[in-house]
Amino acid sequence: MEYEELENLEGVSREIYNHLLEDVRINTFLKMSNIMAVGRLGYNDHGRVHAKIVANNAIKMLKILNKRGIEPNFVKDCNGTFEDSIIITLLGAYLHDIGNSIHRDIHHLHSSYLAKDIVIDILKKYYPENKAYQMLTEVLHAIYSHSEGIMCLTIEAGVVAVADGTDMTKGRSRVPIKKGCYDIHSISSASIEKVIIKEGENKPIKIEILLTNEAGIFQIQEILGEKIKWSGLKDYIEVYAKVIKEESIFREIVL
Repeated sequence: MEYEELENLEGVSREIYNHLLEDVRINTFLKMSNIMAVGRLGYNDHGRVHAKIVANNAIKMLKILNKRGIEPNFVKDCNGTFEDSIIITLLGAYLHDIGNSIHRDIHHLHSSYLAKDIVIDILKKYYPENKAYQMLTEVLHAIYSHSEGIMCLTIEAGVVAVADGTDMTKGRSRVPIKKGCYDIHSISSASIEKVIIKEGENKPIKIEILLTNEAGIFQIQEILGEKIKWSGLKDYIEVYAKVIKEESIFREIVL
């Protein structure tokens, strides 16, 4: 398995995640996103696997920040619960790229209007109408502001943006490379062996990246670095990268 399944979701958040996995509209949009982004443009994966990875990493970071006393904005500004913020993060992360099914250009905007009806249909099953619409705006903010150049104004949106940048291991470039699409994005991703997100010492979140060669530096600086810059979470995240030799990886696996 090339990605971690979401764990430790309970109650409503688990039910919503199961819905995301089974919804025909969502699965169709994600499939078409890969047809557009990978098949037609030669980009890295923007489909279902990417959606799962981003959701998992975003929730992982949200929990670390909350543990370190950094409240999500829906809790602080709207008297929501932490589970509400998990659900906002989950929906924003899972649906952030469905707009690629229409076009890569301004896909964050396409994703926002495609997600609107999906999100409100889900939220109205579990929340009073007024709260459902409050949460909808927060989800759409997370989706809209995941692109570079748009400042994230909530913790929930920030972790979605950064999580999007953390999906950069060699597994993500498997589709374009298989199709013969070689560019700096796919080659750089292919150089990244592993991304580890954990609680840090100097800052709340520590992102460790293992590279097989220096080509992966492009992905870290130009993709992840830009995501962090616009996430509003720069003061909470430290990033470390290490270049390791193929032989070292082989020995570690054998032992």
